[in-house]
Amino acid sequence: MKHIIIGAGAAGITAAEQLRKLDPAASITVLDGEGEVPYARMAIPYLLAQQIDEDGTHLRRDPDHYPALRIDIEKARVVAVDSAASTVRLADGRALPYDRLLIATGSVPSREKIEGIDLPGVHTCWTLADARAILASIRPGTRVVQMGAGFVGCIIIEGLMSRGAQLNILVRSGRMVSRMMPPKASEMIAHWCTEHGVVVMGKTQAAKIERDTSGGDAALQVTLTTGETLPADIYLSVVGVKPGIDFLAGSGITIRDGIVVDERMRTNLPGIYAAGDVAESRDCVTGKSQINAIQPNAVEQARIAAINMAGGDTGFVGSLAINVLDTLGLVSCSFGQWQGEDGGSGVEMVDEKAFRYLSLQFKEDVLIGATSIGWTDHIGALRGLIQTKARLGSWKERLLDDPTQFMAAYLATAQKAA
Repeated sequence: MKHIIIGAGAAGITAAEQLRKLDPAASITVLDGEGEVPYARMAIPYLLAQQIDEDGTHLRRDPDHYPALRIDIEKARVVAVDSAASTVRLADGRALPYDRLLIATGSVPSREKIEGIDLPGVHTCWTLADARAILASIRPGTRVVQMGAGFVGCIIIEGLMSRGAQLNILVRSGRMVSRMMPPKASEMIAHWCTEHGVVVMGKTQAAKIERDTSGGDAALQVTLTTGETLPADIYLSVVGVKPGIDFLAGSGITIRDGIVVDERMRTNLPGIYAAGDVAESRDCVTGKSQINAIQPNAVEQARIAAINMAGGDTGFVGSLAINVLDTLGLVSCSFGQWQGEDGGSGVEMVDEKAFRYLSLQFKEDVLIGATSIGWTDHIGALRGLIQTKARLGSWKERLLDDPTQFMAAYLATAQKAA
């Protein structure tokens, strides 16, 4: 059996290792389009913050790990999938045959369509190559204009500030991490950043980027949609990500927001599977098909895909929206349907002075979503209540009265279920 895996991130490597456990005789090839040693993308903020070196980003530290498992890591970029011929076509012109194919190419940065986006000094922050370029340019006093304050934008703030950058963040919507936090929580995170020396500029974005020809010492001039101009040594474009699936055009694979898969991570075409940020699978809370692009989901989807590629028959229980964010030391989390739903009920507890926030959202007597800031103890209990869809009974009213009792509610429902 010949298995080909496109993508050498957490999903791709997890699947390769699982396949080797299940099929000692199989041929396993992982195609790495970036040409790097397989690494964890979510480790890049720690590299920027000087908490690890580049080796610390590697998914497996032992250089003999992959050869010992007879997993072939090939530095090659896939440009097309020919499902009729069961081959993948590489950028160098080769065509590799497969019996089972896993697409685990992850996400790629969205691109701003503005003048000057290709100028030197303009960067994204998604790959190791991006991180190297930023580290080569940043030093105390470096003026950084960052467009975007979503998940990626917020997790790199500490790394930039720890290196002495003067940071201006442009927030088009006016709300930091607006896709994972309610308005009050977003406001508190922005206030925290401001108190720690970050300039947060809401309701604006870059209109164009130009070389600075004014005779000043800045490399770039960033003109905002408000008309204001900011000098910058580095412009960071972190406006979101999308599934890395452009190479699948014409493949016949069903794609909506991502690659549509069933509970066994199969696509609509025989022998082809998908896992990770590219996979649109069932959400365990809503039951809807959607992308929940986080590493725990990617790893579990990859494990399930590998079992089924090796001839097993195991279903994925469904993904869960989970966001855990550390912004300059302020830890925030959101789980499930954190925004609630029509006809539901919820409670919001706010302590702005202490930077503590807690929101719980219910459908009938089931917790369907939660958001927290400043809470770290037992926070996994919120995930547990949501994922198990535990009926809270009288505990719902107690939580509406005091949402901090979520751990007690979790223990009570777990004991009842046992």
